[in-house]
Amino acid sequence: MADFPVLDGQLFLFQGDSITDAGRRGGAAPLGEGYASIFTQLMTAAYPDREVRYINKGIGGDNTVGLRNRWEDDVIRHQPDWLSILIGINDLHTFLYQSNPCVGVDVYREKYDSILATTREKTRAQIVLLDPFYISLDDRGQSFRSTVLQTIGDYIAVVDEMAAKYGTYHLKTHELFARHLQHREADYFCPEPVHPNRAGHIVIAQAMMDVLSAGQNG
Repeated sequence: MADFPVLDGQLFLFQGDSITDAGRRGGAAPLGEGYASIFTQLMTAAYPDREVRYINKGIGGDNTVGLRNRWEDDVIRHQPDWLSILIGINDLHTFLYQSNPCVGVDVYREKYDSILATTREKTRAQIVLLDPFYISLDDRGQSFRSTVLQTIGDYIAVVDEMAAKYGTYHLKTHELFARHLQHREADYFCPEPVHPNRAGHIVIAQAMMDVLSAGQNG
């Protein structure tokens, strides 16, 4: 791990929805209680000599439309050296609940592409994309959970496309939890399929450390 790419003096910015937010705007300010905070703790434990600054700008309930609208204020002006993005489950949920094409997969692709193009144009940030995920095994039932699992692959495919187009690091979070669900019940990681508990957030944070250590195709 001597070649771990997050260096002394750099700024790491976390961006996303409630999974990233994790209370950072309330009692758990400024980093929240989720994977963003745990990642900083793992970094400190592994590299005590590195003074890395961290900002969490996740906002609960956000989607790619909202993310694009606040991108200049919440990302560009900070000029991060590192940027992680986890977004998509609210796009998917709203699309399914409301049949709203404004958050369908085509809009998701358009807004995500715009976000990343702007980031490449206006910053020198290295980028980590995290797939939207859904922690459930109900992929064959007649339920909303089953419908989400049957649809989420379309949104994950967009992240895969963006990671290839922009040469980013890529954390395949949905696949990661699918592997874990071969050994443990979903409740171990998440009280419901969207918002991980501490165990689930630890899984994400450790996987991010592993992906950054290994290279772009984690």
